[in-house]
Order: sequence, then C-alpha cells, then structure tokens
Amino acid sequence: MANSAQARKRARQAVKQNAHNSALRSQYRTAVKSVRKAIDAGDHAKAREVFAKAAQIIDSIADKKIVHKNKAARHKSRLNASIKALAA
Repeated sequence: MANSAQARKRARQAVKQNAHNSALRSQYRTAVKSVRKAIDAGDHAKAREVFAKAAQIIDSIADKKIVHKNKAARHKSRLNASIKALAA
C-alpha cells in the first residue's frame, strides 16, 4: 500500500487512467470487429465505409500510445487487404 501522500495520489490517478485507457482500447477493438463483420457479410461498399471510420479511431488511439503505432498500422493494412480481396 502507498505510504506517502504523493504515492496515494499516484495510485488514484493510475486507477482513473487505467479505466480511461481500457475504454479507448475497447473502442479500438470494436472498430476492428465492425470492419471484420462487414467483410464477413461480403458487403464491399459497407466495408469501405466502416473501414474509413475505423481507420480514424485506430489512428487516434495509436497517436495516444494506447496501442503501438505499428500494431495499428498492421491492423489497418490487413483490414484494407481483406476489403480489396473482397472486391476481386
């Protein structure tokens, strides 16, 4: 347990920040799943539309360093490749 006032405050802040980061990470995963769902449904137009929104969310969360920028880029790349394969 935290012994000093400073350590107690940092512990409180850590709890709040963890909750905030968890919510953002959940939003990231939901965005990826929504694109996957559109791809699985086979709807190219809908998949492109959902991907555009998801890409903004993914970039935003990567900028905040909630997930690593390379992981975000990898997800976007794979989703885009799946959408392109759907069109072909």
